[in-house]
Amino acid sequence: MVKSKENLIGAYAFLAGVILAIVLGLFQEAIGTGGNLAYLLLVVLGLIVGSLNVGDKDSNTFLLASLALVIVASLGNDTLQFISNLSPAVIPYLINILRALLVLFIPATIIVALKTVFSIAKI
Repeated sequence: MVKSKENLIGAYAFLAGVILAIVLGLFQEAIGTGGNLAYLLLVVLGLIVGSLNVGDKDSNTFLLASLALVIVASLGNDTLQFISNLSPAVIPYLINILRALLVLFIPATIIVALKTVFSIAKI
């Protein structure tokens, strides 16, 4: 099966976004305020992923999976802080990674949701 160029670009954008989110999460303190440009890049990558990587037949699956990720990442911070006495050194890194993943996935989810709504409305 030959993938279209748009799907390939979207797949690479997704991979780059996840890697960048992990790097930002792990090195947040070292990067400091210089990471703002990297977070902007995450937003752009999220927009690319939502625009190019998710087709009509995959949109419901993507929306469900991203909704679960957004909920877990948003609510997971409280749970991680609650269990932080188990491994207090690791928890801040996990929280930072989850936050960076939110920066990637929220724009992608908005784009896919809008595409789905417009598809349903036949606009």
